[in-house]
Amino acid sequence: MKKLKIEGGHPLNGTVRISGAKNSAVALIPATILADDVVAIDGIPNISDVHLLKTLLQEIGGEVCIDGEKFIVDPKNMVSMPLPNGKVKMLRASYYLMGAMLGKFKKAVIGLPGGCHLGPRPIDQHIKGFEALGAKVTNEHGAIYLRADELIGAKIYLDVVSVGATINIMLAAVRAKGRTIIENAAKEPEIIDVATLLTNMGAKIKGAGTDVIRIDGVDKLNGCNHTIIPDRIEAGTYLIIGAASGGEVTVDNVIPLHLESVIAKLREMGIKIDINDDSITVNSNINKLKMVDIKTLVYPGFPTDLQQPFTTLLNKASGTGVVTDTIYGARFKHIDELRRMNAKIKVEGSTAIIEGPTKLQAAKVRATDLRAGAALVAAGIIAEGVTEITGVDHIDRGYEDLENKLVGLGAKIWREDLTSEEIEQLQNL
Repeated sequence: MKKLKIEGGHPLNGTVRISGAKNSAVALIPATILADDVVAIDGIPNISDVHLLKTLLQEIGGEVCIDGEKFIVDPKNMVSMPLPNGKVKMLRASYYLMGAMLGKFKKAVIGLPGGCHLGPRPIDQHIKGFEALGAKVTNEHGAIYLRADELIGAKIYLDVVSVGATINIMLAAVRAKGRTIIENAAKEPEIIDVATLLTNMGAKIKGAGTDVIRIDGVDKLNGCNHTIIPDRIEAGTYLIIGAASGGEVTVDNVIPLHLESVIAKLREMGIKIDINDDSITVNSNINKLKMVDIKTLVYPGFPTDLQQPFTTLLNKASGTGVVTDTIYGARFKHIDELRRMNAKIKVEGSTAIIEGPTKLQAAKVRATDLRAGAALVAAGIIAEGVTEITGVDHIDRGYEDLENKLVGLGAKIWREDLTSEEIEQLQNL
């Protein structure tokens, strides 16, 4: 087991290249199950979630090869093997295996998914969609059993806007008979990315990226080549860290349109932003930052995945700021860790109130989830002294080559082995 150590106080400068989107990859990879021939996806990030999915596809008979950034799947020998335990429980996005296996085999057994602990994230909308298509869904011994004689298109209205449910219903519906209409669908760029892959495979999908998606089912899907979109959350994280450090950082290989809400808030704080076709440069004077309020919303609103690192940045601003997370109310576990570093933040329900500016002090802290880890890395970059972060496995789920990318910008960051006492302490938490 490893820990991250960061010597703070070094402004970051330079260019960082953004990897493929984690939130796309974890849906695109299960989507390959639906094909009858080889699917190759370019630009896949080298993160632990991807390697978990590779193992899961191999468990059901897929031939999977990772060649650099290319993820190649031959699904011809896949079967509907039950996946009730093991690696499924380590990965939130394993629920996409439900939609893909149901669509391909008309049956699936998938363990209830794991991932980061961000409070209740029910899959009731997923199940509602599967049942509308004709599947029988039961929960037996902590696993979801899905069975259908055949899937028939239906009109499905999502009670809440859900990225996961939108994608999962798409996966199940592309090989169903007739037309499926998903109303109140999520609009995230990752949904368009999945729809593009499925369309390249021969699916008939219209309206991805709007709140109504129409799918006409087809009998079979072929193989294809697809290139993943860049990771808007990784890009936003480096923009936020660059701004907090007081340097000039360019994020390259990015679609600026995907980050409009974040760019607007950075500019509102007084941070200079320059935008080109596929890059964004941030340049900040950390002594003159204005406090802003943040409220997370479904896309194109401010992303919940950037709320935590942005909270770190707000410690540099003057005044009182309010951060409200309307997506995951329990997404404030990083606040206690930031308080250890001298942050003046209090939590009231799904709202955090921040007083700034504050000089953060190095401390020993723990990442409890992926984006909390990003918030603590940002805090370590700007704190006085050497910060130690445990729970690095959470960070590795979603950020490719984090240390080397930051070192390339001038950060002092490295990994060390945990001592036996530190391992014991973590196991007792």
